[in-house]
Amino acid sequence: MHGPAMSGWLLMALCAVTGGYCLLRARGTTGEERRTARAEALMGFGMAAMAVPAAFVAPPAWGWVVYTVLFGAATLRALWFSRRGGHHLHHLVGSSAMVYMSVVMARSGAAGHGGHASHAMAAAGGVPLLTGVFLAYYAAYVLRSGARLVPVTAATAGGGAVAGGIPAGGWGARPELAPACRLTMGIAMFAMLLTL
Repeated sequence: MHGPAMSGWLLMALCAVTGGYCLLRARGTTGEERRTARAEALMGFGMAAMAVPAAFVAPPAWGWVVYTVLFGAATLRALWFSRRGGHHLHHLVGSSAMVYMSVVMARSGAAGHGGHASHAMAAAGGVPLLTGVFLAYYAAYVLRSGARLVPVTAATAGGGAVAGGIPAGGWGARPELAPACRLTMGIAMFAMLLTL
């Protein structure tokens, strides 16, 4: 999950900003939308933490166990809410992918010391078929999300904004930003899975 230092920092910043926006969006919503925004914030911040270049902060071996437990709980939560369908099925796949990457990194253990975690990830391997399934899912998700984003942006560009382009409800009320954040996290997840 950690490539060269610059790409790692960029991925970390992108995921952290996305997670921050999802928290902002959670403040301005209620019910199902709030749960979705919180789950996306957790995913964004978790991905940001996993993307920090290992040359800067080498994660301790037990850190991957913490990620596994945290995202395992998120997977169970998403499984519970997936009975309703909708975006919870995507959260189920996303948290499962995070658990998978954490387990692979935990298995690499000692290989991650003293170098980039991507080298440890490559040494640990992972299950090629499972990695391929996750990569195929995220490739399809990114393409579909990107195609859906264009009409949303075009439809909302003309109305609802006040001076400066900020809608009356604040940044959390911009309908085109939620799909853009999902697209961003899908691209980041795809990039992280590529290092397996």
